[in-house]
Amino acid sequence: MAGVLDSVNQRTQLVGQNRLELLLFKLAGRQRYGINVFKVREVIQCPPLTAVPRRNKYVKGIAYIRGQAISVIDLSLAIGGKPITDISNSFIVIAEYNRSVQGFLVNGVERIININWEKIMPPPQGASGKQSYLTAVTEVDNDLIEILDVEKVLEEITPSATTVTTVIDTQRIAEDLGERLILIADDSAVARNQVKRALEGLGVQMQLVNNGREALNFLQHTAQSCNHCITEKIGLIISDIEMPEMDGYTLTAEIKSDAKLKQLHVILHTSLSGVFNQQMVQKVGADDFIAKFNPNELAESVQKWLQIA
Repeated sequence: MAGVLDSVNQRTQLVGQNRLELLLFKLAGRQRYGINVFKVREVIQCPPLTAVPRRNKYVKGIAYIRGQAISVIDLSLAIGGKPITDISNSFIVIAEYNRSVQGFLVNGVERIININWEKIMPPPQGASGKQSYLTAVTEVDNDLIEILDVEKVLEEITPSATTVTTVIDTQRIAEDLGERLILIADDSAVARNQVKRALEGLGVQMQLVNNGREALNFLQHTAQSCNHCITEKIGLIISDIEMPEMDGYTLTAEIKSDAKLKQLHVILHTSLSGVFNQQMVQKVGADDFIAKFNPNELAESVQKWLQIA
């Protein structure tokens, strides 16, 4: 355990092409879960928590860590499981999602594993209950690891604004886009819907897919059906980075290395808002990087790259 706690900060600096590192943990049962280490700031033994009046029922309390007040979310309770009651023997995974820092109360932290995104699979279709909070699954040591849709948890606790309030020339966007689509790739249903709601007001047509592999297949099929004039069908791509089967870095690299697709503009749109590898973004040829979720910044970036296209 000590090795895991001591090394998390260093491991968050790592990012590999189509690979990720998962921090494995347990909640209120035997099931093991995973969270991308790149989103984790640190893991600490749970300190005494301060109760907050009228707090959300999933928020266990406030932890004061290095001079910062951090809301601590009972992750088990938030996904429909039993609450974690033994606070003194629990841990807090401090992570940064969508431009804010949160603490997730977990029962136990195990270890960090390195795995290829191709081995991360979408959750079973028709999942309900706790399984509806899954964004992906994988297998480690013949054991199913469930990767939680943390964005869904956070959205239920603090809903994000999706209305674009900045001045956007929607008529110009309509003219620049014409009959073309904006392709949106994200494994989180919450994130896809956030983008969809933000861009609907701009009057654009969208195609939504669940991961990088689906996005690349869609682009390749579209290129074949339009005699390779892909820019006549697709105006822009907005892609998450963390996705099962193929991540956003690999998707971007595949697009930029394909003669039929390389003219397309790619915006990487991710909850990796704390530390991210700018060098990697540039290496794969992404045109823009936006941290989730700010509808104004997203709309402004769409306007910018449609004008350049």
